[in-house]
Amino acid sequence: METMKQAVLREGLVVIIRGAKEQEILELGKALYAGNVRAMEVTFNQADPDADRETARAIAVLRKALPADALVGAGTVISHRQLELAAESGAQFIISPHTDSQLIDRTKRLGLISMPGALTASECVQAYAAGADFIKIFPASALGPAYLKALRAPLNHMPFFAVGGIDENNIPAFIRAGASGFGIGGSLISQALKMRDYSALTGIAARYAALIHACKEESQ
Repeated sequence: METMKQAVLREGLVVIIRGAKEQEILELGKALYAGNVRAMEVTFNQADPDADRETARAIAVLRKALPADALVGAGTVISHRQLELAAESGAQFIISPHTDSQLIDRTKRLGLISMPGALTASECVQAYAAGADFIKIFPASALGPAYLKALRAPLNHMPFFAVGGIDENNIPAFIRAGASGFGIGGSLISQALKMRDYSALTGIAARYAALIHACKEESQ
């Protein structure tokens, strides 16, 4: 667990795979890995509960297909049923858009990394007290780096990942504000799915990974 947490912190990037079919997810995962992305999440679709098992199956496929240093998790996990399905599929971390103490506690009891979503100081404290490993500030771009900086003033013992509306333009400012990492989806995945251009995705992913590493080194 500690090794996986250290890997997530070191990389500072979790790529969000949303709205892709199972075969597309496999191709996306391979392209992302080739672009130096080592952590990726496959999201559940809350509007289609019937697809939950397909999501879990895609997680299992990625775990099997990618090298051992790749971390594969589940995103948009809202229900305990989705959590259990993700765990059974081999998910290594659980990401949610909200703070649910019971869900966090169950995630930790299953031996998985927990990254719940929070926005207010109260939600952050609640999530961390429940055992969260990282706090997902969501939606981060709505309030911007200044909000994260202000939030970290009293809560600088918590590792924050900025998620929602993150791209190359605001990554440096969020890192200066204290972000430990990012969850990025649309700016990486959407174009690749539209064009079926997985080689282009590898190049974009490598650029994002390099930018985050460079900014983190500058901030140290």
